[in-house]
Amino acid sequence: MSKVEIRTTKLSDTVYMMVGSGGNLALSTGPDQTFLVDDQFAPLRAKITAAIAAVTPKPVGFLLNTHWHFDHTGGNENFGKAGSIIVAHDNVRRRMDSEQLIEFFGMKTKPSPRAALPVITFSADTTFHLNGEEIHAYHAPRAHTDGDSVVLFRGSNVVHMGDIYFNGMYPFIDTSSGGTVDGVIAAADRVLAITDDRTKIIPGHGPLSNKAELKAYRDMLESVSGRIRQMIKDGRKLEEIVEAKPTADFDEKWGKGFIPPAKFTEMLVRNLLRGGK
Repeated sequence: MSKVEIRTTKLSDTVYMMVGSGGNLALSTGPDQTFLVDDQFAPLRAKITAAIAAVTPKPVGFLLNTHWHFDHTGGNENFGKAGSIIVAHDNVRRRMDSEQLIEFFGMKTKPSPRAALPVITFSADTTFHLNGEEIHAYHAPRAHTDGDSVVLFRGSNVVHMGDIYFNGMYPFIDTSSGGTVDGVIAAADRVLAITDDRTKIIPGHGPLSNKAELKAYRDMLESVSGRIRQMIKDGRKLEEIVEAKPTADFDEKWGKGFIPPAKFTEMLVRNLLRGGK
């Protein structure tokens, strides 16, 4: 983490995108509280704090987690101890407060320290009235996980989608945390319905995006999952489906991320076999 740099891009008068290692951040500044979306890994706290201080002298008043994964919540304990009010969906606190197994990677996580846990949770949605605009967060059911939130900065026409959206790469869908491919598609459809061609979309991973790119991502997921669903219906086994390369025509654009095409295919097969819809 010593070589990681936090890069800040201004998206509106009050909203910034911050990129380092881990999930992308959003920052809202202005006359009221400083509002942060996600916080990457704990070792980056000092760098993230310095990047925020370069934009505003105000400490983070509110911190919203888009989901529970440690590359988006790793800084929670430090921010919580510093006085930030941590907010998330109900299931984020529930998963952070207990041992979790991310089956696809064979990775166990321990319960988070008390200071890292969200202190305000919601089941459907919540709205913050800060810095001259409404910041609306709503739950996207069974998408990347079972606790995903989409965050709308309404006045700025900016959306943070968390890991529902991996821009330019195949996504990780955490089946063991309640995620489903159909939930990701449904979440993308909802964002597409409430945005326009000027909307700036912050993905969980990858560069700043827009409505057209999100539509291409959504269509890719529908296409590939539809092919795999038909192969499952035809009685083909996991190994046969992987060998058939149902992602082949998308690999040049989407297959160069941290999940290669074969692993993405395997993930979708297992997701759909477990009723991932």
